[in-house]
Amino acid sequence: MKKVLSIVVGLLLLTMAIGCGSNTSSDKSSAGKGDKQIVMGFSQIGAESEWRTAHTKDIKQAAQDAGIKLIFSDAQQKQENQIKAIRSFIAQGVDIIAFTPIVETGWDTVLKEAKDAKIPVIIVDRDVKLNDDSLYVAKIGTDSVTEGQNAFKWIDEYMKKQNKKPRDGGDKFNIVVLEGTVGSSVAVRRSQGFTEAMKASPDASKYEILASQTGEFTRQKGQEVMESFLKSYGDKIDILFAQNDDMALGAIQAIEAAGLKPGKDITIISIDGVKGIFQAMIEGKSNCTVECNPLQGKLLMETAKKILKGEKVEKNVFVKEGVFPADTAKDTLPSRKY
Repeated sequence: MKKVLSIVVGLLLLTMAIGCGSNTSSDKSSAGKGDKQIVMGFSQIGAESEWRTAHTKDIKQAAQDAGIKLIFSDAQQKQENQIKAIRSFIAQGVDIIAFTPIVETGWDTVLKEAKDAKIPVIIVDRDVKLNDDSLYVAKIGTDSVTEGQNAFKWIDEYMKKQNKKPRDGGDKFNIVVLEGTVGSSVAVRRSQGFTEAMKASPDASKYEILASQTGEFTRQKGQEVMESFLKSYGDKIDILFAQNDDMALGAIQAIEAAGLKPGKDITIISIDGVKGIFQAMIEGKSNCTVECNPLQGKLLMETAKKILKGEKVEKNVFVKEGVFPADTAKDTLPSRKY
């Protein structure tokens, strides 16, 4: 009997030891994982251009690199889809919400719902107009006003250096503008920057905007609107300012179809800096692109982590950008990431 009791007690002690050891191991494993994974809800406007595709790809990769779970929603160019997505993020109890607004206005109600749910919001790439700026914590992206200013400044300098003359024999260079999506902050601010720089130029009287119409940031619409410009103004057009590269690439097709030489008969400047426009510049069909950097993912994830840690962040944070004339395109293209 004593031997049996000894065996039973021994087995009990061994079982307890194994059990205690398992709990310790589990605790260490849990501690090794650190804090719970951050969950970010992100609403993208769509995939209307090469630039937007690169923007989306970079954000997805940056979330993966940062160990952040990304719940991604494509709004397909509809604000109502974005509002539904943000409400879905709130219902799911995500840690933080980020979105690229299709248009500037109409966000107050849904962002108030996010604030009431104590979910911080980051605006990405574009801007919003709110009655209460405390409804979002930070805005990261690009400086659209400066992009517009840089576009005109380059044109002004280029026309002087090349000793260009108006095609119609007049005393003014005539400009046509392909605008972005109506109501979008980026279209509004690029127009603002361009016209501000033109008015500030000592040679402001030498330029006139003949027409300005939306090309909706798409290649197809850019081609259609440029065809309309050419029918209306013919040989009066000296300069095309396209508010993104995709519209410029569409316009190039329209200019060629009209029997003109893009980049020569009509000076072309656009904004974004995608590979397609660099190739067009190498072929002599465009003259300059002002960079709008889509590689914003890393900055977004870093900003999100700081906010959730309670650290103070700047209200507006911009990524670095440059200006690339045609004579730099061949050397620059191989290093472009988008």
